[in-house]
Amino acid sequence: MCVLPFLLCHPGFKKSGLPALGDSKPPIQVAHSPHSAPEIADPTLAEMGKNLKEAMKMLEDGQRRSEEENGKKLISGDIPGPLQGSGQDMVSILQLVQNLMHGDEEEEPPSTRVQDIGEQGHIALLGHSLGAYISTLDKEKLRKLTTRILSDTTLWLCRIFRYENGCAYFHEEEREGLARICRLAIHSRYEDFVVDGFNVLYNKKPVIYLSAAARPGLGQYLCNQLGLPFPCLCRVPCNTMFGSQHQMDVAFLEKLIKDDIERGRLPLLLVANAGTAAVGHTDKIGRLKELCEQYGIWLHVEGVNLATLALGYVSSSVLAATKCDSMTLTPGPWLGLPAVPAVTLYKHDDPALTLVAGLTSNKPADKLRALPLWLSLQYLGLDGIVERIKHACQLSQRLQESLKKVDHIKILVEDELSSPVVVFRFFQELPGSDPGPNVVPAPSVAPSAVGRERHSCDALNRWLGEQLKQLVPASGLTVMDLEVEGTCVRFSPLMTAAALGTRAEDMDQLVACIHGKLPLLTCTLQLREEFKQEVAGTAGLLYVDDPNWPGIGVVRYEHANDDKNSLKLDPEGEKIHAGLLKKLNELESDLTFKMGPEYKSMKSCIYIGMASDDVDVSELVETIAATAREIEENSRLLENMTEVVRKGIQEAQVQLQKANEERLLEEGVLRQIPVVGSVLNWFSPVQASQKGRTFNLTAGSLESTEHTYVYKVQGSGVTPPQTPSAARTRQRLPGQKPFKRSLRGSDAVSETSSVSHVDDLEKMEHLSGGQDAPEADSPEQHPGPPAAEAEQPRALQDGAQRPDDGRPQVEDPESLR
Repeated sequence: MCVLPFLLCHPGFKKSGLPALGDSKPPIQVAHSPHSAPEIADPTLAEMGKNLKEAMKMLEDGQRRSEEENGKKLISGDIPGPLQGSGQDMVSILQLVQNLMHGDEEEEPPSTRVQDIGEQGHIALLGHSLGAYISTLDKEKLRKLTTRILSDTTLWLCRIFRYENGCAYFHEEEREGLARICRLAIHSRYEDFVVDGFNVLYNKKPVIYLSAAARPGLGQYLCNQLGLPFPCLCRVPCNTMFGSQHQMDVAFLEKLIKDDIERGRLPLLLVANAGTAAVGHTDKIGRLKELCEQYGIWLHVEGVNLATLALGYVSSSVLAATKCDSMTLTPGPWLGLPAVPAVTLYKHDDPALTLVAGLTSNKPADKLRALPLWLSLQYLGLDGIVERIKHACQLSQRLQESLKKVDHIKILVEDELSSPVVVFRFFQELPGSDPGPNVVPAPSVAPSAVGRERHSCDALNRWLGEQLKQLVPASGLTVMDLEVEGTCVRFSPLMTAAALGTRAEDMDQLVACIHGKLPLLTCTLQLREEFKQEVAGTAGLLYVDDPNWPGIGVVRYEHANDDKNSLKLDPEGEKIHAGLLKKLNELESDLTFKMGPEYKSMKSCIYIGMASDDVDVSELVETIAATAREIEENSRLLENMTEVVRKGIQEAQVQLQKANEERLLEEGVLRQIPVVGSVLNWFSPVQASQKGRTFNLTAGSLESTEHTYVYKVQGSGVTPPQTPSAARTRQRLPGQKPFKRSLRGSDAVSETSSVSHVDDLEKMEHLSGGQDAPEADSPEQHPGPPAAEAEQPRALQDGAQRPDDGRPQVEDPESLR
């Protein structure tokens, strides 16, 4: 799919905005009907277009080979292997690329899979392939073509974004343009820098001013690229008293500039923001431009709000960026174009200095960087570019207006009407506290309580952001942590909407999801304090204050051998908590339970998730304590069972040895001789009693088996005690899940009905015990010998024979009367 046949064959090739981007002469002239497909004279272009079209189709289909459909796994490309000597065809190579791209999509979430880039993405990608082919032309043709591509693209961008008489530098790394601008500023202010080098900088150190709201790592990158020490950076704080807390403090900046001049330093460059990386605030660029002109400082502007310069209406703060010395644009994310370079527009009259700074180049390969953007701008046209940026701004306005009507949601950039970035946060007011960004606790509210509330809201906002990202993946939300406001959720459609295809319906779905999650957030935040108090009042449980957990809370069971001062891993506690987690999940409640180490130590804890308003926290805490205690007791029983069984076996061996000695004395020595004993037993048989030993695990003692052989029934032994969990289990209504409060109108009825039902059962058992005593004495109901069998041994001594079924004889009731 070569770009030329693709453009010429496309029905929408002739767009109204295309000639306006360049000069009076269109870049490509066609004299045929837009519905006819002209033939390509260059066979190489035609063949390249055909091959690339098939390659893109193969890569985007994501289909597996027949071997993979039959369950046969292809050899993974993650494991490097030797290069084949015979080589491979194009289909096999593309199949390998396809497997590397789509091989793990079944295991990955939908948000991480490769997205459909559309036809405009194909144009941008094919620009790289076309650049490789163009580089094979002869030097003269290559020079003319690259100069045309570079001049067209520069002219179009300057006109679209209102930057008159500017030059353009195209770069892959977004921060590279600013580094080249810094070099240009150094060469402009230090005339002897080319000759003396860094000796000039040592005598008068340059200073680069960055806002405190600048993107992280920008200052360190500039120092590394320029070879400057970190003291050459000056971080300007944001407003603290007036204005936005994400805007540069102009008055403080002027004070810093005067201090640097007094110290013998040279104020070199100022980086302003037209849309900060965090919340999208715009600095007072007009005031900053006046300050830079006063002290001879180079002003560079960057930010997402620069995209609004292409619209018909632009705010005054963003419009002032057109008067700056340079600006960095990122049209790739704004327009949904992959593999498109960033652009730095600048104004400078000395071509020799721009060449030394690396902003211009005589190499045709460097000029070909603009080719993907040159093709994409022609494909979209002026109307298409403006429409995409306008659509992103409309999405942010729609979401912002909808969130204003939602309770417990605070918008952080509400005063920035020109910003297409929406940053919001869930909050819950404390009694007597101010819900603003700078929360000042009232006298009735302790500062520690406000701090805990802040951490709790941060965890809940982090959970809310992750949930919304999964429910509405087309929104492109991101979760970020701000120094003052805390954890927030950001929606920046200019960076995501074009690539994800975000629509207005997605904003409505996003607001609906927020409405659905708010009751869960508010109830969880309210139940946290109640859960903490219940755990503090329950023996054996320890409340773990984990600020990063978004659920009700975290609890740990302290067993008998728990070392409270140790932070190491506790194997016994881990075993108890693993069993506790299994028991809690078997209850099938609406709560989620997880086990993990405490954030301050390696000890295991139980993490309880989000909860609704009908959760009975007291029952939850009682169940956790009782179940953990039961598991601990059972584990102790199992640990002691080995020793008990060993001692029981030894005791049984001693008793059996004594029984054998008694039998030897009773039967005599002659009966132990094999032949003589058999003859003697035939003439005078011995009625030997069957004796044995049984080990009662419940009582932990040895018992005789004579009772079992005589009556052919097995004793019940000791009744095991009632488990703590069973003793503490509350009665629930039919269909009611665990840890749920009963209905308000049926609380008293359920309690009285349950009590009366228990009383009726006790009365029935008492009557049945008095009237049906003879029936209760049957051997089928009692495992032990009945009262009628008291005279049974005496009958056996008199020679009475037992029935064939082995049951004792009972006299007829008529004869007893």
